[in-house]
Amino acid sequence: MRTLNIVGCGRAGRTFARVFAQSHAFLVQDLHDVNFAAARSCAQFADAGRPVRHLEDLQPAQVWLIATPDDAIVDAAAALVTEGRIAPGNVVIHLSGATPSVDMAAVVEIGAHAGSVHPLKTFADPGYAAGSFTGTYVALEGDKKALKVMRVALRKIGARVFEIEPQNKALYHAGSVMVCNYLTALLAAGLRCYEAAGIKLETAYALMEPLVRETVENVFRVGTVRALTGPIARGDDAVVARQLQRVGALDRNLGALYRELGRVALD
Repeated sequence: MRTLNIVGCGRAGRTFARVFAQSHAFLVQDLHDVNFAAARSCAQFADAGRPVRHLEDLQPAQVWLIATPDDAIVDAAAALVTEGRIAPGNVVIHLSGATPSVDMAAVVEIGAHAGSVHPLKTFADPGYAAGSFTGTYVALEGDKKALKVMRVALRKIGARVFEIEPQNKALYHAGSVMVCNYLTALLAAGLRCYEAAGIKLETAYALMEPLVRETVENVFRVGTVRALTGPIARGDDAVVARQLQRVGALDRNLGALYRELGRVALD
């Protein structure tokens, strides 16, 4: 079994620590985070690994998982190389859906193998994410050795693996952001309109849930074109104009959002 160290013990790092340990995909060794309490909590959550306070105290490992925020990936990889932790032949993986693995130039330059793993999954609750990981689609890119090692490990945790070209990651990730993160933002915008209309938040959630669920189900059942309903689909220009005026008066940004989404719907 290959050994694994994890750098970055946020929600995604915690989830992977647990699923890799439980499935015996890797022998989880050391866990590091700039916040030592997070590393300690990760070890408890995964029931595996040793929390480590300093990078220089990390023991050698065959595979390294960098689970930091995107803007810290390159620096974390470079620091691990500078500290002599990553060795030639090691596999170094990060979790970003937008950043190509070759951006970890320090890793590539010493002869280690770089790759990235991006699960199409939300990690709001690591316990739920770990327990429901089987069947999750995971985008994979990197050099041949990294792909080979991670494909085997991901299958052990029940992932559905597909490969993405590095140059396409930004668009791929933008699509994922739109249907996940921005969907949440869109629902929040709808809630603001409900509340401004005098509907209590609890009632607004109750009204919204079946509408959202039915809409999403229709999209996957008949496609986006046939699933579109409402004033845009009916060509009811007067209703659209009245709503645009009222939403814009409530909040200029919400008005702009309503307008641009209407244009997308028309396309």
